[in-house]
Amino acid sequence: MRYTAVKYRPLARKHGLDAWDVASAAFEVMLTASARNAGNPWAVVTRAVQITCIAKVRADGLLISTDKARRTPRLAGFHDAIRFAEREDLADYHPAFAVNPAIDDDGDPDAGDGMRVAGVLSETVGLFVSAGWDAALVADCVEHVAYRLADLSSRSNAVEVLRRDRTVPVLLGVPPRSWTALLRIVLGHPAPKHTGTPTGDGVLLRLLSGEPPDSLRNDAALTDAIRAAHPDKHAAP
Repeated sequence: MRYTAVKYRPLARKHGLDAWDVASAAFEVMLTASARNAGNPWAVVTRAVQITCIAKVRADGLLISTDKARRTPRLAGFHDAIRFAEREDLADYHPAFAVNPAIDDDGDPDAGDGMRVAGVLSETVGLFVSAGWDAALVADCVEHVAYRLADLSSRSNAVEVLRRDRTVPVLLGVPPRSWTALLRIVLGHPAPKHTGTPTGDGVLLRLLSGEPPDSLRNDAALTDAIRAAHPDKHAAP
């Protein structure tokens, strides 16, 4: 176990964990038949330890058990627990905390916008499903993208931040290349050469700008890109 703790110390340090906690996780994997009978047992152990580290970090952030973080894909739509006291201005956290006496007594002025956004997200999911994606999987992906987009400064920034987040695609079960392609399709390709083009705008902006959903469905280049990003095409052999 001392050898194991030393072997996985860099991995533990990367995730902010104690080396002996990681060694304990490795020991549990060693007890399984799949590890004992594998052609390369250390590869099996290392991969299992990587997944456990990710689950532990996610569990600590969400204040839940490691097993729940490991086995509940829909948790990808939630961010780490944040105290309200850590926000200087609650209105910056969510518009629902803003108070405007001139209009707050006359109903909810944002209800129509909320329904419109929900409709756009639903149309986005439908585009991927029509190209062969699993409905539940793409719904989780689009939900998470929309949730994080609200906290980030721009679409291009969102693409880079979400692309670098390696935890989310693992929890969702999406290959990294499919995840990156989905982000660029939904939010737009951030490269300057695509600025002002349908590829640069992305599906969400095109729908929010009033482009008819049928126009996107008839966009052969968009459909080909969605099909090319399908997880089955990028799954590890």
